[in-house]
Formats: sequence, structure tokens, C-alpha cells
Amino acid sequence: MSVSQQSASSTSSVVRRTLVVGAVVSAVGLVLSSSLFPHASQAQQPAAALAPAPAPTNAPPVLVTGLPDFTQLVEKVGPAVVSIRTTQRVGGDETGETDEAEAQMREFFRRFFGTPLPEPDQRRSTPRQGPGGQGEERPRGLGSGFIVSQDGYVLTNAHVVEGADEVYVNLTDKREFKAKVVGTDKRTDVAVLKIEASKLPAPVRVGDVNRLKVGEWVMAIGTPFGLENTVTAGIVSAKARDTGEEIRFIQTDVAVNPGNSGGPLINMRGEVVGINSQILSRSGGFMGISLSIPIDDAMKVADQLRTSGKVTRGRIGVSIAPVTKEVAESIGLGKAMGALVQGVEPGTPADKAGLEAGDIITQFNGTTIENVADLPRLVAATKPGTTSALKVFRRGAYKDLKVTVAELDAPTSTAAKSAPAKLAANALGLSLVDLNAAQKRELRQSGGVLVEKVQGPAARAGLRPGDVILSVANVQVADVKQFEATLAKVDKARPVSVLVRRGEWAQYVVIRPAP
Repeated sequence: MSVSQQSASSTSSVVRRTLVVGAVVSAVGLVLSSSLFPHASQAQQPAAALAPAPAPTNAPPVLVTGLPDFTQLVEKVGPAVVSIRTTQRVGGDETGETDEAEAQMREFFRRFFGTPLPEPDQRRSTPRQGPGGQGEERPRGLGSGFIVSQDGYVLTNAHVVEGADEVYVNLTDKREFKAKVVGTDKRTDVAVLKIEASKLPAPVRVGDVNRLKVGEWVMAIGTPFGLENTVTAGIVSAKARDTGEEIRFIQTDVAVNPGNSGGPLINMRGEVVGINSQILSRSGGFMGISLSIPIDDAMKVADQLRTSGKVTRGRIGVSIAPVTKEVAESIGLGKAMGALVQGVEPGTPADKAGLEAGDIITQFNGTTIENVADLPRLVAATKPGTTSALKVFRRGAYKDLKVTVAELDAPTSTAAKSAPAKLAANALGLSLVDLNAAQKRELRQSGGVLVEKVQGPAARAGLRPGDVILSVANVQVADVKQFEATLAKVDKARPVSVLVRRGEWAQYVVIRPAP
């Protein structure tokens, strides 16, 4: 290679190195300038990159802006919330109910505290004697309650004071008063207590449950595990939750534990909307589902307890069952609603009003019966002696009846009478015979057919020998001849509804013909 070539090569190499170094320096300069002079850097960006994207003009407004502050509610309502302790006197022999209570208490400690129950000698080192030396006075339970009037009436749960010999109410100012149990109602789990005290805290304000909304914040104050005036909060998960009991509960996710029972459920206006009563749990502890008695139901019961010491309810004397979608369609009711009358007790208001087994009660005093549980609640809330209007669906048509509500007392042993029913014959796998005179007298039925053998579609539908068919396709049948004549008019390809009496009760059954 010549000198000139070496020189050119050297020059080229220097130029390349210079370009590379220059490029690096330029890059560093850009980085430095962007960090030291941010505005200058941004000024070189396109204007569109600087401005945020405009919000859609139809975007919904923000509905939740933050968590609520409960401090003022606690200060306002807290003093009216009380803790309740109960005691029970026991004799020297610890057997029977005492042993059962001991076992329950041990299980309680194991589940909730993870520790064994202290031994008897530890718990009874300083026993308290009951009045006149009537046995030892033992702690029985703890609960909560709240003051509803300035003259000392307290509302709580019936199960908090059930079985107690003595009940004591403790206020937040550390005063304790012996309470009188004015009355309890197990069906709604409501109890009213009375304490004789002066300078009581202001009573709670009662809210309107109808204004309560699902998703609304609520707060509970109570004495879980003996921890007085414990505050927990959550939201309303559901309203009118039906658990098969007389009342429909307010469901929340507010933490409720043993000892919270009887305490108030409070809305954001500082009003009591419910009484904390139950939890649904697989473990025995709180699992996110708490049930509260609506305050309007509780106050109706409390008013009766304060007035007479008991709750008076109505009854009409029927046994009822749900109406399934299948049955509703088969008898032409349109939709599954109402209460299906399975049986009518002789001599009761329902019997005198002309109700029959197989009737579907769709309205009581103008209120629609959407669910079978609606009827007992409406009847129970009716004052005995009141004449009420019934609308029933009977054999394809609506009928209006009047019933005079009686007072609900101890269950009667009177057998229920059953009436019309619906079913099918030979094509449905049934062998039928007429009822004889003795059977009609025994069943108190003027007609119907007796099932002798069952096979095919009828067997699959659950019918069995000994059942009595009272009607088929909404037509009462007096004998086998009428049954078969009625069945002959039914579309053979469609399911057939029959009213079947088994024992003392009647029930609709839908038989699907063989394909």
C-alpha cells in the first residue's frame, strides 16, 4: 500500500471516528437539552401530542366519589345503643339442660376463640347467689339493643333474652339497670325490655325501610363477643330477602358476630332501619351475609308487646304450596304466582268462605300474592275479626270470596279436608275405580276416583296406588266415567294437570303423555 493510500485510509478512519463521536455527542446533547430545557424540548413536539384527548361528551357522571365518614353517626346514635347481659339460676345438680348449655358454651369458645372453655372451678370462683338463695346465678349470654323511648323502652331480639332469669342493660356511661321483659315474639324474634332510669340518652330515630336502597351504606353498633359499642359498616346487599320465615329480611355485608344480635342497623341519616338478627354461615362465624329485621315490622310487633304483652295474628285455616310454572301453564293461570290450596281445615274461616283444595289464591285484600310466602304474612298481619277479600283461580276462572279472619293460636289437631283434583286415565297409565260410599265419608268427598294401579307416564309423574284424583284438566270428576269423558277431550300430545289427594293434602301433578 502506498503512502498516499495509507494517508487516505487514515484520514477516512479519523473521519469515521469523528462522525461516530459527533453522533454520540449530539445524542447526549439531545438528552441533556431535553432534561435541562423541558419546555424547549416540548416545543418541538407536535401540538396534538401536548393536548390530552377530549373526554367524550356523553360520558356518564362519576356516581361514587369516596368512602363515607361514620364518625358523626356514631357520636349521634352510639349512646342509645346498649349491651344486654342475661343470667340464669341453677341448682346444685348440674344435669339435663345445664349439661346441654355447658356443651354449647364449650363449642362456642372452640369455634370463635380457638381456646377451651375455662374449667368450672375457674369460672365459679365467686358465684353469685340468686334472690333468696335460689341457686347460683350464672352468666347466660350477651347481646345488644337500643333505646326507643325516653321512658326506658329497649328493643332487642327475642333470642337474646329467651330462657333468662335476669336481664341487665348496660349503657355507654357505664350505668347498669335490671330490665323487665315486657314481651317477646319468637316468630319475628323481637323483644321489648323496660328499664327504670333517669337521664337516659336520646332514643334512636326510626327510619323508613321503603326508602332504603340496595347498595346504600349502613352501619351496625353492638357488643360482639362482649366488646361494647363496636362499630362495623357495609352496604345493603338485598331487600325483602325471603328465608321462609314470617318476615323478609334486609341483607347486608356488615360484619355481625355473636353479641351483635338485637343491635341497630343504621342508615346514613342516622336512622335505625333494622335490628341485626342473624348471619348465614357455614363456619358459625361471619361470612359476609347478615340479616336484619326491617324496623317497620319490628315496631308493629313492639307496639303490640308494649300494649298487651303479646302479638295477635290472623289465620284462615288452609295449607298451601307454591305454584310451579309447569302447573300454572297446564291450568291456564298464565304465570307461576299465588298460593295453591292443598287442604282446608273443617270449620275454619277458609272452610266457611268456600275455599277448596286446588284453588289458587292470587289476591288477599287487593294485594297480589306473587309468592306463596306472601299469603301467611298478609293474613298474620290482619286483625282477627276482619272480613277480607280473596281472589282465587278455580278450574280456569277467577272467583271472588269473602273470608273473616280468625285469631291465630295453638295449632289445631283437626284434619284438613281436601277438594277437587286433576289427573288422567288409561292412556296415562292409570287403572281407576270409583270411590265407594264409605271411602267418600272417610275422605269427606262427594266425588273423585281411586287409583288402583300406576304405570308409564303417571308413574313417572309420581302417582301411586291409593291416590285419589279429584279433577282432571280443571274439571271436577265424580267417577271414572266422567274422568274418561273429560280426558277424551284433552289434546293427547299435551301435558295434563291433575289434582291428586294423598292423605290429608291435595297437590297438582302434571302428567306428560308418552312420546
